[in-house]
Amino acid sequence: MIFVTVGSQLAFDRMTQAVLAWARARQRTDLFFQTGASSVDCSGFAASAMLSAQEIRARFDEATVVVAHAGTGTIIECMLRGTPIIVLPRSAKLQETRNDHQFGTARRFQSRQGVFVAWNEEELAALLDRADSLVGGASIAPHADEQLLSALRRFVAEKRAGR
Repeated sequence: MIFVTVGSQLAFDRMTQAVLAWARARQRTDLFFQTGASSVDCSGFAASAMLSAQEIRARFDEATVVVAHAGTGTIIECMLRGTPIIVLPRSAKLQETRNDHQFGTARRFQSRQGVFVAWNEEELAALLDRADSLVGGASIAPHADEQLLSALRRFVAEKRAGR
């Protein structure tokens, strides 16, 4: 199942419409759309404006591929599971967000195995054409490793001791 999510803050109609057009053209119905407050017609597909925390975790767990805005939390949810994710950054000039921070997020994560960046709708369709063969990266741990935590504890202890 391809899970398409726009996150919890804003609709992302450009991405939703692009994925719907791709799915309809290829007669794919194995998608679930979380659309936010969108007016896009998702008829013929499973869809919901919003999902509870439990429902969204279940969708992430079921997904073979996730398509999303370039939100850090969404990318990390996929990395925790080793699920491939295709991201399309929201654009400030298209009034999809307040600034272009998602372009920076996409650039930062694009070198990670399992994170695929589409910079426009054409690249999104091309990546969706490969959705069944995309591979996620190794699952990451849900917490920092002990070596990092130990170094942080030593640093804090030294600062408290005035060193």
